[in-house]
Formats: sequence, C-alpha cells, structure tokens
Amino acid sequence: MDVSFILNELGEDREQYFNAVAPPIVQSSNFAFNKVSEMRELMLDEYKGFLYSRGNNPTLSILQQKLAALDGAEAALVFGSGAAAIFASVLSQVKQGDHIVSVRDPYSWAGRMFDVILPRFGVTTTYVDGTRTENFETALQSNTRLIYLESPNSFTYELQDISAVVKLAKSRNIVTIIDNSYCSPIYQQPIKMGVDLCLQSATKYIGGHSDVVAGVLTGSTEMISKIFASEYMNVGSGVSPFAAWLLLRGLRTLPIRLQRISESTLKIVDWLKKHPAIERVIFPMDPDFPQYELAKKQMQDAGGLLTIQLKAEKIEQVERFCDSLQHFLMAVSWGGHESLAFPACASMNVADFKAEEPRHRMVRLYIGLEEPGYLIKDLEQALATL
Repeated sequence: MDVSFILNELGEDREQYFNAVAPPIVQSSNFAFNKVSEMRELMLDEYKGFLYSRGNNPTLSILQQKLAALDGAEAALVFGSGAAAIFASVLSQVKQGDHIVSVRDPYSWAGRMFDVILPRFGVTTTYVDGTRTENFETALQSNTRLIYLESPNSFTYELQDISAVVKLAKSRNIVTIIDNSYCSPIYQQPIKMGVDLCLQSATKYIGGHSDVVAGVLTGSTEMISKIFASEYMNVGSGVSPFAAWLLLRGLRTLPIRLQRISESTLKIVDWLKKHPAIERVIFPMDPDFPQYELAKKQMQDAGGLLTIQLKAEKIEQVERFCDSLQHFLMAVSWGGHESLAFPACASMNVADFKAEEPRHRMVRLYIGLEEPGYLIKDLEQALATL
C-alpha cells in the first residue's frame, strides 16, 4: 500500500463529515443506538464498533487504520503512552511461571516491568546481548514464552538481526515483541520481517510536534482484538479523540520531516566525527558503526538520534558543555521539530561519575528541523568550553 495513500486517504470517508479535508474530532464519550439488537452486538464485542470512547472512537479509528497499514500489520491500538503499549503487549503474552528473554538495557519502563512488576507474579526475565542471535538461543528455557527486542535501542543503538531472531522464535513457538520507536514505520517495518507485535512511542516521530503523548501497538487482528478486550480495556489506557487528531496531523508530514531530519543528521555526524573534543560518535548509518551492514539491511534510514562521547575527565565538563548549548534544548524524548540534548550523567548521582566509564561521558543528541549549520555553530561554541 502506497505511503501517500495511507497518510492522506486511508480510512477517511469524507462524505460522512461534510467533505472536510481534515477528519473531525468526535469529542463524544458515548454513542447511541436505535435498536436493542444493535446495542447488544457491541456490548458483546466492543471491538467491532463505537460504544464508549474508552475503547473505540471514530477519530481514533481513522488513526489506527493508518498506523496498522504503515507497519504492514492487520490492526493497531493507540495507547496513552509508549510505556502503556509496552505494558499491555508484554502482559498479554505471559502468565505465572513464564520466562522472558529480553535485550539488555531496554527502555527504562520496560526494564521496570521486567524487574519489579512481573516477578511479583512469578514471571522471570533473562537479559542478553542482542547483537548476537545465538545469545537468545542460549538463554531460552522450557518455559520461555516471549522474546523482547528493541532495535535500535535509544541511547547506544545496538541492533538485533530481526529476521534471525524471529526464525529462532517461531521454531520454538515463542512470541516476539519489538520496540520500533527509533526508526518509526517509515524507516523499519518489523511486522514484515515476521515479528508478532510491534510497538513504538507515538510521542516521537508520529506526533512530531512535542505536544502529545501516545503509544502504538500493531499486529494481527487476532492478537490485537484479544489485547483490546483484556489489557487495553481493563487498564483504560486509550487516548482521547483530541490526542488521536493531533497524531493524525503529525502523520501528514511524517515522511518529509524524517527526510529533512535524516539529511541534517548526516551532515552533523560528519562534522562531529572530525572535532578533537569528541572521542566517538554513535549513529547506525555511520560506516564506522559496528553493525552498519545490518543497519543498512533492515533499516531504510536512521532519523535524528545520535550519541556523542566527550573527551572529558570530570562531570563538570560534561555539564558545562550541555549548559552552554543555546539552541539544543535539554530534555528527554525526541521526534519533534526542536533539537535536544540528553546527557547520560543526568541520570546518576554526581558522586557516581567515572571518567573511565564511556557511557558516563555520553550525550544523546536529537537533530530537529533547524538548519544544520545553525546547529553546528551551537555545538562548536559549546564544545569549546571543554
């Protein structure tokens, strides 16, 4: 299905809403029926239509059709956050006594679920270095139910060979879930590689304007409808019609925003690699990236997220660099119009900083829609403080 058709036409029956170009925000919590039989049908299976906006809503339905199609999936659910999508997808696949194999250092709230919440219910997790597929196989147990992937991850960008891990999982009847937030469906489609459930933070590139928080989960109609009827509805983790409308707005410009961001990022990466104050630049589409060939194989591009490792001996130097940035905002997340900086040392106590630990000297940068030369000048003056 053509991306232009998905973003501009799929799911949009404009004759139903006065031929308006932009879909309406159906700001209704409730939907009425003319007959008891019609109401009964949705009371028995709410997934089929519009009963109560905690579950389905017309504005949300348009969005979910588009997001499923972008992933090459049959169906999609939109959650109030990416963390909610992680929680529902994982919880839907495990029961007491099950075992999970996950990539090491997953997104923080995925790790919190594996380490704190699931053990209370007898579910255990083994973390592996996902850059080697054999590590997944070695970690499998007789009760392994789920393999959790994040490719690339969101700080140092390690990849997994998605097709190889899927092949392994299917041979053992194990479910696969992947966090695809780094790439978005424009640059990577894990469902087409055989992954069972694909999730992403829609707060990032899908929204694109840093004004909405949401998460997406896609997969087969069978799996998604089961999650809808259980984890999704029971927790009440859906989004409002207005949030769905903001995400629809973001989708309209998604490809062109990503194209601009990717082009700028390559220019900035090339400049950063030559700067004497930087020890290392980490970016999947850089030929020096250890998994560059795998990145080219399963990703169409890499967007605007990169990490620099500063030549610094003290935490004060890292802080001074970040504090000196004038046009990079210091913030978490990414995917909006604005460029961002996130130092790893902000997540630790000052006394724990060790210069010999490369990660402690890392600063994650997100390249937004500003002119690359404008951002390079800002980086240049901040790096001079080192």
